[in-house]
Amino acid sequence: MKKNEIMKSVGLTFNKIGFQIQKKSPELLVAAGIAGVVVSAVMACKATIKASEVAEETKDTIDEIHEAEANGITKAGKDYSAEDTKKDLTTAYIQTGVKYAKLYAPSVILGVASITCIVASHRVLKKRNIALAAAYTTLDKSFKDYRGRVMERFGEQVEKELRYNIKAKEIKKTVVDENGKKEKVKEVVDVPVGDGWDPAQYSPYARRFDEVHPQWTRNPEMNLYYLKARQAQATDMLKARGHLFLNEVYDMLNFPRTKAGAVVGWLYDPKHPEMGDPYVDFGMYEIQEGDDLENYTKSYILDFNVVGDITDDIADHQYI
Repeated sequence: MKKNEIMKSVGLTFNKIGFQIQKKSPELLVAAGIAGVVVSAVMACKATIKASEVAEETKDTIDEIHEAEANGITKAGKDYSAEDTKKDLTTAYIQTGVKYAKLYAPSVILGVASITCIVASHRVLKKRNIALAAAYTTLDKSFKDYRGRVMERFGEQVEKELRYNIKAKEIKKTVVDENGKKEKVKEVVDVPVGDGWDPAQYSPYARRFDEVHPQWTRNPEMNLYYLKARQAQATDMLKARGHLFLNEVYDMLNFPRTKAGAVVGWLYDPKHPEMGDPYVDFGMYEIQEGDDLENYTKSYILDFNVVGDITDDIADHQYI
């Protein structure tokens, strides 16, 4: 029984090690390839030093053959004809070639194996990226279908409250009427749930435009004007170039770049509307913030209408 447990434990350990090796295989292949190329270069340099000795030996042999040809006899006193000269020269060249092959073959074989490792690493990563892209497409479609079902059953307002983790709240606000008299009025506003900005509560591409942003002002109209101007600028870039990455829009809005932003974005092709919206929409959704119920400030959640991973479509020119 104890022996079976030990064997089981050893088997599990080897399986874990095997999985880790498989997981890290691209990195391991690249590392092995780079190391192999370096070692191959060193071996080739050493072989070159020895090759000079082979060349010197070959030169001496050929000189002896030509000398024997000129004298008609070898150093041993045997007759030496033109046919013997041709035969010995051929043998000398073949032997020299074999010696060179033996010198450089290890470095060449190692170099080819190293390049093969690097190419294999690229293939593994390419397959994984294709699988990730397929998984993302499936997940994105499922999420959009889910949003559609929520909106159909509960309405757009409830869907936004659930998606952005906000809720409607009634506040009392002091206003001044046309006669200059102050009065309290009730107003329903959307406020975030919880404390502070938590990106995990929103779409992975969503950002919040609030008082911490360098372009934010206490004038709501100026904020909206700024966002709409940037939105129009992004749409113009999309139409001019045919594609636009999310990170480029983040740059316009002074938001930090992300890994996802380097691959997702928009495509513009009026002939193929299935490629996504032919415009950039920031998905601006207004929320109210602040601890003072009478002095809430307006912020915006920006949820961009990216079409997903566009790298393959750009590379294949499918949208042209």
